[in-house]
Amino acid sequence: MPLKIATWNVNSLKARKEHLMRWLGEFDPDVVLLQELKGVEDIFPWEDVKAAGYYAEVVGQKTYNGVAILSKTPIEVTATRLPDIEAGDADDEQARYVEGTVCNSHGERVRVGCIYLPNGNPAPGEKYDYKLRWMRRLYAHARALLQTEEAFVLGGDYNVIPEPQDVYEPKNWVRDALFLPESRNALRCIVNLGLTDAFRACNAEGGRYSWWDYRAGSWDRDEGCRIDHLLLSPQAADKLTASGIDKTPRSWDKPSDHTPVWCELAL
Repeated sequence: MPLKIATWNVNSLKARKEHLMRWLGEFDPDVVLLQELKGVEDIFPWEDVKAAGYYAEVVGQKTYNGVAILSKTPIEVTATRLPDIEAGDADDEQARYVEGTVCNSHGERVRVGCIYLPNGNPAPGEKYDYKLRWMRRLYAHARALLQTEEAFVLGGDYNVIPEPQDVYEPKNWVRDALFLPESRNALRCIVNLGLTDAFRACNAEGGRYSWWDYRAGSWDRDEGCRIDHLLLSPQAADKLTASGIDKTPRSWDKPSDHTPVWCELAL
């Protein structure tokens, strides 16, 4: 059986808990990477998630950020933040990364990293500088992981639009931190280490999105962008059999502005 891995920015787990539980039951992923929990570990719905058949590892933060890994098999945590590479990194207390190893029903293991990359707006400015520093840290960590020659998936809300085909009306985004050349180049550098964009590897067409603004009828007109990604190491990419975007939860009442992105690995 393939291992189905998904990523989803739930935009407040408190507000979207019922959506998460419904989606887990209907979509039945093996591993889920969650972002923007907007809460500390104590308010995570541990019992509900356990009852749904999942283990969980959470790095929370009051009001903002927050990431989690859900898995049908036990999770061995390997990191709860990105390593420091520059002066000032040690002072970064934002809950934006958690990493662990999981396995399929046959015991074959894969490492998964859950990412909530900074938005960076307004740009230029301090928030954008932080975004680029964070991406340099991610680049260094991905390079180190590649040296292990393990199968791994780095998934989450990258807050970066890779190419013009990944956004409705690219001209409207030329000054946005998600689409600035420096952001796109930083993501390209990470991918060019030898990683594979799972969605793009299986879907060549443009106009497929994972986020739609709440305002101005963006969802109804399908005016969105693709900013949620699953990046695979060569060992994981060799096992990739399918990938897609599940738009179903975005159509539910009071949804997250993001929708899940998934891939399947024939481990």
